Amino acid sequence: MGREIDEAWIEEAVERYRRIEALHAEFDKAVKTVEVTVRSADGLVEVLVTADGTIRDVRINGSLHSKTSEGLSRSVREAVTAAADAAAWARKRLHGETFGDYRSLR
Repeated sequence: MGREIDEAWIEEAVERYRRIEALHAEFDKAVKTVEVTVRSADGLVEVLVTADGTIRDVRINGSLHSKTSEGLSRSVREAVTAAADAAAWARKRLHGETFGDYRSLR
C-alpha cells in the first residue's frame, strides 16, 4: 500500500527548519553582544557582562583606603555572582524574545 507524499507539507517543514536555524544564529550573535552592568551591594565593584557570561570589564569605583582585602574580596564576589545572574536573566529574556512564537518541544 503506497503513501502519497505531501510536498507542500515537506516544503513548509523545511522552511520552518530554516527559520529556526536563522533564529538560532540570531540568538547566538545576540548573547555575545548584549551587555549588562551590575554592581556589588556597596557599589565599589562594577562588572560588565554579556548574556553569554563573558565578563567584558571590571571597575573599582571609589577609594580603597578604607577597605580591607576581605572587604574588597566580598565586593568582587558579590559583583561576579550578580554578573552571572544577570547573564542568565539576559539569556532567558533574549531566548523568549527570539523564540517566543515557537512553542517548546518539551
